[in-house]
Amino acid sequence: MRPSQIVPLVVATALFMENTDSTVIATALPVIAKSLGEDPIALKLALTSYLVSLAIFIPVSGWAADRYGARTVFRVALCVFMAGSLACAGSSSLAGFVAARFLQGIGGAMMVPVGRLVILRSVPKNELVGALAYLTIPALIGPVLGPPVGGFVTTYFDWRWIFFINIPIGLAGIVLATIYFENLKEPERPPLDVLGFLLSGTGLALLMLGLASTGRHLLPDWLSWGSVAAGAALLVIYLRHSRGMASPVIRLDLLRHATFRASVTGGSLFRIGTSAIPFLLPLMLQIGFGLDPLNSGLITFASAVGALLIKIIGPRILRLYGFRQVMLTNALIASGFLALNGLFTAGTPHWLIVCALLFGGCFRSLQFTCVNAIAYADLDNREMSAATSLASVAQQVSLSLGVTIGALALETSAAFHCHAGITAADFAPAFFTVALVSASAIWPFSRLAPDAGAEVSGQRTLMTKPADGSPATLAPITPLHASEPGRPSA
Repeated sequence: MRPSQIVPLVVATALFMENTDSTVIATALPVIAKSLGEDPIALKLALTSYLVSLAIFIPVSGWAADRYGARTVFRVALCVFMAGSLACAGSSSLAGFVAARFLQGIGGAMMVPVGRLVILRSVPKNELVGALAYLTIPALIGPVLGPPVGGFVTTYFDWRWIFFINIPIGLAGIVLATIYFENLKEPERPPLDVLGFLLSGTGLALLMLGLASTGRHLLPDWLSWGSVAAGAALLVIYLRHSRGMASPVIRLDLLRHATFRASVTGGSLFRIGTSAIPFLLPLMLQIGFGLDPLNSGLITFASAVGALLIKIIGPRILRLYGFRQVMLTNALIASGFLALNGLFTAGTPHWLIVCALLFGGCFRSLQFTCVNAIAYADLDNREMSAATSLASVAQQVSLSLGVTIGALALETSAAFHCHAGITAADFAPAFFTVALVSASAIWPFSRLAPDAGAEVSGQRTLMTKPADGSPATLAPITPLHASEPGRPSA
């Protein structure tokens, strides 16, 4: 196997563990809430605390990899993630569980971005789409297995056992990284922007903590909104600070690249909507429709199966139509399937729900493949580390916002209908709200050039300019033979 195949598969062990963990927790959320004596919506803090931790520490992951070596940082991150998993299993209160998830996030902040950085520096651009496919296909097995496994363990055993699944996977990742990773470092690296790290990290933490804790689940409302205001102020201070820095911890100047800017802004909007699904769907099936965790997991895993299937033909679709056309059309279709979740009722046949989730997973996965790949189309190797950090921070913030917005819409609907707790009728407004947010991603994608990211997608274009001086047109040339750039090898 070539490096473009081996390295992504090694990184996939970390992504497999992270994705399995998140989907297992989402399925077990109502049961965990009952065990801890908390409102199920309060468990959004367990999801957002992990994502906030990622957003705080991801910016320094690239610097740490350049300073200490990618292999070293990757292995240490796996150890921290496993330690956080053990802490989750031993938690007996909401605060303890949230803190353990934060510790997990520190490990996750390093292992996946650093692993992705290894791929970007080891694989030629014309093989990048194929390499990302090798990364995501094994990693998508985690979300396929997570819901049914989590549902089975939660239904027939204790929910704490679900966190022990991470231990053998993490150990396998450490062994494989030791064998196959080079300890890549940058010979010339800028000093760490410590003040910028403190400003951005504290600002993001306060902002997301304040948004996630609204509703008096952990903090009183005045303190929650105070945290939001303080976090926003610190982020504004960071923006001013970063303008005078040669190497800020988060390099916002990279947004000058049109492809990277569209990936970050459009991808964030799309993720805000779709990231609410793992939170809303299990709650709707278990609390709204009365299913047990096992049957809920056997339904929700269909989304991951759809995501896995589309990876096989995703690169070919990109070669045929290019990034811009695919992302514009696909964003609307995927958002439509997201809104469709709000039309399900307790009487909807389960096979129909599974089919809708399967197709919805296909379109969401295709969109993520496009967004992740086009981000690095116009960047050089020296920008990869900073770009990976910025893109990952934006991704985690949008995921956290998705859970927060979904929960807020759910609580607002319950309050409007004067319910003491959430009911099945409250989920439709929540799904419609997050679907609208996802659909708004078409605006950043529409600003891309028709041939944007052609080198990465494998789509080649021929520019022709008429003799009368009218604007040039693009005549697509779509090669389909096996040696075409961007096509993954069999």
